[in-house]
Amino acid sequence: MSSSPPRSGRLRQDLHLLASIKRGIEKEGLRVDAAGRLALTPHPQSLGSALTNSRITTDYSEALLELITGTHSSVESLLQELEETHRFVARQLKDELIWNQSMPPELPAEEDIPIGWYGTSNSGMLKHVYRRGLAYRYGKAMQCIAGVHYNVSFPDRLWDLVGIEGISLEHQRSKGYLALIRNFTRYSWLLMYLFGASPAVSRSFLADRPHSLQEFDAHTLYLPWATSLRMSDLGYQNKAQSDLQLCYNDLETFLQRMYTAVTTPWEAYERLGTKRNGEWIQLNTNVLQIENEYYSSIRPKRTTLRGERPATALAERGVEYIEVRCLDIDPWSPVGIRAETCRFLDAFLLFCAAEESPFFPGNGHCSVSQDNFATVVREGRKPGLALKRGDTTISLRDWGEELIAGIRPYAEMLDEAYGHKRHVMALEHQLQKVHNTELTPSARVLHTLREGNTDLHACMLQISKTHHETLLSGPLDPELLERYIQEAAASIEEQRALEAADTESFDEYVARFHAALRAP
Repeated sequence: MSSSPPRSGRLRQDLHLLASIKRGIEKEGLRVDAAGRLALTPHPQSLGSALTNSRITTDYSEALLELITGTHSSVESLLQELEETHRFVARQLKDELIWNQSMPPELPAEEDIPIGWYGTSNSGMLKHVYRRGLAYRYGKAMQCIAGVHYNVSFPDRLWDLVGIEGISLEHQRSKGYLALIRNFTRYSWLLMYLFGASPAVSRSFLADRPHSLQEFDAHTLYLPWATSLRMSDLGYQNKAQSDLQLCYNDLETFLQRMYTAVTTPWEAYERLGTKRNGEWIQLNTNVLQIENEYYSSIRPKRTTLRGERPATALAERGVEYIEVRCLDIDPWSPVGIRAETCRFLDAFLLFCAAEESPFFPGNGHCSVSQDNFATVVREGRKPGLALKRGDTTISLRDWGEELIAGIRPYAEMLDEAYGHKRHVMALEHQLQKVHNTELTPSARVLHTLREGNTDLHACMLQISKTHHETLLSGPLDPELLERYIQEAAASIEEQRALEAADTESFDEYVARFHAALRAP
């Protein structure tokens, strides 16, 4: 990070551009019954088709809802849409509700966790078989962890103002987003400290898997200084992905390594094969079945056409936006994220985009940054915790203060662009957390458990019920309600049309899907 913000001076020439930043949210949440048990019911038909409804779908499990907003130029309209969708869903869930915590409730036996079903069309079966593969590779329980994804795109003119050069606008844009991702990788440990809200987990989640957690009570395991067990290596024993090192120095190298991962066989997956008793169990036997299988805290993204491979879209049209994937669900927000968090993220990401962002050395490896991230998710609130910076160490508190000082000019510019002081206010709230670990969400979770003399499951069930009642009692405009109903019905008809239009076998479809991957 530079000692002064010279690039912020250029941005001030075009402050109105900052009001054109676009953001969107994908918020996950498990459906549970009144006792907090994972819902074993199918995706409610009143929510439409999980395959074709653009607002409401599922992720891994049939019970793992994913609520998706459009893109918005203001945080207010973004969260308004997210809340309206939550209110609609709450009205459709009957005897169920959304579990408002990243770590799952008490889960049934692995074999009883339902995998997402998307109908019998080839595109629907592709999504389903991919999830079967995840079950074999990582286990079903691990796929029931939920989070909030925050998507951001910047106006093209911004890359000129921060000094990003490219041979074309597409090239310039991709270089700019990769520079942002490198800085995000360096500093995202701060997000885990400030917003991590999963320091504990129900004992049943880990079953008999080995772990290093401590006992909080008879039903809850935890780490005393953890911020986000969701983002730790908890329960993951996957050598294939741990050996995969993507490079964010340039798009070409990133795509080459991704291509290698989705085309290189992995011995353990080869032993499984792609079919069992004539049924597909995974899409291939490679390190990754598809690009989205790679678990990362941030991704470069490009909107894809139906059936198009993400890597092919990136190779052909460049990076369009970034997806931040490391946010835990905020247990105290009915929609899982607060406006204050969004505003801090906007300032943080603008800082990452505008500040100098050197290439990672050693063939693009960022092991020091990854070590810092892993340290903070497991012991970020530990008194006197030190992180690595270059060849030295620095306390988390000192570095956190420095980073927030560096972000401040960007928060001030966003406030000027939007005509309020809310970004700087959000920054001040995060600075208070840097000074006092007890104010962090992870500390608050443990404090709530201790004060209530309760276990994690009972506590989060009560919080989730309260949020459910809040969403049910909140207003929903009759015209908007009708639009949601019509969209759900239209999505079901669209799924039926896709199923009726298929003319090739699933085997042929999978072969064509793999063949569509473009070699860099």
